[in-house]
Amino acid sequence: MALTVSRKGYAQVEPNHLSGIVTGQILAQLPVDTEAMGKTIENGRFAKYHYAVGKVDLGGEDHTDGGEWMMIYNEQKLYDERKQSNKDFAMVSGDYTDGEMVPRLISILVGDIFTTNAFGPYDEKIGGYGGIELSVGDKVYVDKKSGYLCTNSGSAKPTGAEADTNGPEFQVVKEYTMPDGQPGVKLMRIK
Repeated sequence: MALTVSRKGYAQVEPNHLSGIVTGQILAQLPVDTEAMGKTIENGRFAKYHYAVGKVDLGGEDHTDGGEWMMIYNEQKLYDERKQSNKDFAMVSGDYTDGEMVPRLISILVGDIFTTNAFGPYDEKIGGYGGIELSVGDKVYVDKKSGYLCTNSGSAKPTGAEADTNGPEFQVVKEYTMPDGQPGVKLMRIK
């Protein structure tokens, strides 16, 4: 039976087993290229850390695309836990005095496990975020154009998505829910 992963609010990540946190494979010194990534940076989205260019981006054509995909996983700043939850947190450029956002990126290694609902940006076709059907065993990739997670085929592939099949490959290991009860999936990096 397939689970439809859609979401209200921003994407979320539950770090079940992320070795990058323990080994210190965390990078957080470069600002986001808002032209490439937009002005809202959500947890669970993937990006590339281009030190030579001085930006975090999606690996555009103006420089070498050799960077590794890393997951954005920022400390969540929620100021009223009675009214806010994980779905209410994202880095939004308008919230920063100079508009410059410096996200924290974590290496996701083979065998790492995390729960997320970070599938696709807003999709007018479905009138929401994500909206893809996933089952245990399905393969998931990073979309080269947005950095969100996607599949490579079928109705689960978001409109216009281009799965990076040469990058990390994840497998759905459990249909699950996020801490706030929204649908999500537990993923393991297998390649």
